[in-house]
Order: sequence, then C-alpha cells, then structure tokens
Amino acid sequence: MRDPGLLTRMDTFGAYGALSIFTEDEIMKRVLLTSVGLAALAAFTSVASAADLRPMPYAAPAPYVAYYNWTGFYVGINGGGGWGSSSWTGANSFNTSGGLIGGTVGYMRQFGPVVAGIEADLDWANIQGGGLCTFACQTTTNWLGTARGRVGYAFDRWMPYVTGGLAFGNFEAQSNLGKSDTTNVGWTIGAGVEYGLAPNVSVKGEYLYVDLGNFNCSTCNLPATTVDAHTNIMRAGLNVHF
Repeated sequence: MRDPGLLTRMDTFGAYGALSIFTEDEIMKRVLLTSVGLAALAAFTSVASAADLRPMPYAAPAPYVAYYNWTGFYVGINGGGGWGSSSWTGANSFNTSGGLIGGTVGYMRQFGPVVAGIEADLDWANIQGGGLCTFACQTTTNWLGTARGRVGYAFDRWMPYVTGGLAFGNFEAQSNLGKSDTTNVGWTIGAGVEYGLAPNVSVKGEYLYVDLGNFNCSTCNLPATTVDAHTNIMRAGLNVHF
C-alpha cells in the first residue's frame, strides 16, 4: 500500500516542476521578443536620424531692390510754354502766348511713400498778346517766378504731385499812347509728375495756372485802364539732387 503522505508530496513536486519549466520558457520568449523589438527600434531611429541630417534644398534669397530716395536738396533748369488771356477795361479780353525758361531750387523730404517739400523758380518769359482797343493794346509777361509747396506720392521712381503757392512776375501794358509795367504778387496752383532717372537726377513735367492780378495803367488809354493777366504754364524740368 502506498503511503498517502508520499503521494501528496510527489503530486506537489510534479505540479511545482511543471510550473517552474513553463515560467522559464515564457521568460525566454519574452526576453527574445523584447530584444528583437529593441533592435528594430534602434534601426528605425538610426534611419530617421540619417534622414533628418540630409541637407535642406538651398533657396537663394530674393535680390535686394533699393527704392528711390527723394529726400534732399536739388537744383535744376526748366522751360516750356504759356498761354492765357489779358483784359483791359472797356475792351474785350485777348489771348496771350509765348515761352519761358529758367532755374529751379528746392528741398524734399520723404515720409514713407509721401513726399513733401518746397520749390522756387525764376524764369525769363515772353508771353504776350494784343487786341483791339481805342489806341491798340498789348500785354507782355517779361519774367515769372513762383514759391510753392509740393506734396507727392512716390511709386519708387515715379512721383505724381500737386503744388501751389505764391506767384510773382513783371507784366507790361502798352498802347499807341504809351506803356507801363508792374511787378505783382499773385498765386499759382498746379500738378505734375517727376521721374528718377538716376540716384541724383530726375526729370519732371508740370502744369501751373498763374494769376498775377491787375494794375492800373494811366498812360495806356484815355481814361486810365485796368490791365490783368492770367496764364497757363506747361513746362519740363531737369533736377540734380544732393
């Protein structure tokens, strides 16, 4: 007869041995799988790092374009033509026309695209015309100057602008009885456009309306007559900037 205590010990040992063998096998599988996973992860990380180290495509920077600078002093020349009208008391108005040429000086300062400044010019002129009066009549503008403000908006080298201010000049009234002249101060208003040819050279075209008022000519007619002059100016100019 078997000893019951012996059987119990054998059964317990058999179960424990089987458990021990199963546990070690499972551990070996887990170690193997973990090793394979770590190796794969290391290989993927290495490939990704190598990809990250590849040089990025080189993009050349956009070329720098310097905008035209309108700030500074300038001097220049201008010339063009004028047309307008003159009237004498008691007579119909008549047309005047002619040319003018002279010099310009000014200063501009740029605030972003806005350009503001002052400009003065003085021109020799020969703008004249005549009409039918009692003793014939003729009006002549001998010289003309302006002192104006200018405000423009720059599109790089292009700058359209408006301008206005004082006008001053000498105009003469003459008839068969005699002649007289005066230097009057009036006003002017106009607009133009200027273009930068080079960093220190620009050209412009502008229109001005000039009103020099009137004066009383006591030697031109009987009785004394009032003479006025109104002129439209179209001219071009070239400026050198400093």
